[in-house]
Amino acid sequence: MLSHFAHLLATVPLAVEPPGFTELVIRAVDSTETPLEEHDLRAHAFTSVEIAELAREHHSADVSFEVGARWDLWIHDMESASWKKKPEWLTIFCFGPDYDHRIFVESGHIMADLGFEHMFTGHAGLLTQGSAGVAHPEHPDEDRFLMWVSQPQNLREYQEKTRENIQRLMGWMSAVEEALPVERVRLWSEGEENFEARLDEILAVL
Repeated sequence: MLSHFAHLLATVPLAVEPPGFTELVIRAVDSTETPLEEHDLRAHAFTSVEIAELAREHHSADVSFEVGARWDLWIHDMESASWKKKPEWLTIFCFGPDYDHRIFVESGHIMADLGFEHMFTGHAGLLTQGSAGVAHPEHPDEDRFLMWVSQPQNLREYQEKTRENIQRLMGWMSAVEEALPVERVRLWSEGEENFEARLDEILAVL
């Protein structure tokens, strides 16, 4: 398990600045238990192999390993009305077969939390064909954003930056499938009934 996890960590498209992984949390039994160990990885540029060695002392069937990292994604800043490539949080989990009532059956042996889904799907369905957007914004910031994106040039830029984020995700998925004997890969989110289909739809329109 740790060998596969190390190979996966080696594929992570880490942020340029600050580079590297940020933390390693080792848990036993389930997520309600106090962590066995927590390692701050920011002071040293830890490699995937070194992280696996830190975890090895607690390698067991009922243990999980949680690694924090950052990867660069395009984010729109409303205050400056500009796009910035920023290091966003990314968390990768490795579940032992007996951890948390065999959570791996549903979530897989390895799971990644990619952060906010709108970095890949856009807001308000604006990037899918035939979408009418949000008729009645519920927040002033949403209203400002919809006014901004109503300009063709701004919408085009929004499409381009979101496409780059999706391509970064898809590129990482391909690297994982090349590095590991992957049985299946599943993309999902809480806000989308079919997250992967939404990404394919956006790429088809863009």
